[in-house]
Amino acid sequence: MYRQAKNTWKKFWASLALLSVDVIVILALFLVSLIAFVWIAKYVFLDDKTAFDDAAFDFLNNWVSNVNTDVMNGFTLLGKVQFLIPANLLLTAWFLFVRKHKWYTIKVPVIGLSSGLVMVGLKHLFGRERPLIPLLEPVGGLSFPSGHALCSMTFFGLLIYFTWKRIKNVYWRVAVAALLSFIIFMIGLSRVYLRVHHASDVLAGFALGIIWLVISLKLLKRIETYSMRKVAPKVGYGNVPTVQSSVEASAAS
Repeated sequence: MYRQAKNTWKKFWASLALLSVDVIVILALFLVSLIAFVWIAKYVFLDDKTAFDDAAFDFLNNWVSNVNTDVMNGFTLLGKVQFLIPANLLLTAWFLFVRKHKWYTIKVPVIGLSSGLVMVGLKHLFGRERPLIPLLEPVGGLSFPSGHALCSMTFFGLLIYFTWKRIKNVYWRVAVAALLSFIIFMIGLSRVYLRVHHASDVLAGFALGIIWLVISLKLLKRIETYSMRKVAPKVGYGNVPTVQSSVEASAAS
């Protein structure tokens, strides 16, 4: 019994050692986001607490000015459907006609559309009303989770994923990821500043966006792998090289 447990433990650490840093970071983000979303939902709906949201409104109230309001309106525009729909279409067209990357062309609209559907479904499931103190004008619809936070996380997070895989220079990768992460953060902050969302709505939207992005990319990757190994040879695209055959070819050369 002891030996079996010891062997199992060794296999676990051996498999963990094979994981890349990128995969470990993604897994950590997924787990932290899942825990955060569950905790926020419990805090808001089961514990019925508002102290965190009230404190966020009070803090940002000290920063209200005409200049800051204009800046926040600019960032909140980047999370609206009026921006995200054309942006998704342009990104899809870029991969379809310029880069000619079939699977990236599929990933962009699938993740964009599915994240919107998830957002609408969860808003109706939780049914939380928006704050009654909007800074400028009331906004219709429900509040939890924030659609701006969720959809901006999936769209700009997808851009981070694409650029991280394609940019070779590590400094440029980090710079682009930091810039896009800043945009995501400011979109969420703008919703609280404008008082059309509670801070908990935004944090839940961020967490759910990461969760859905990781799940979607994983599922689409499995479908892509299956298509390349099983479907492509049957429809006349020839034999798709496996990892083993690639390694053997490299060794032979």
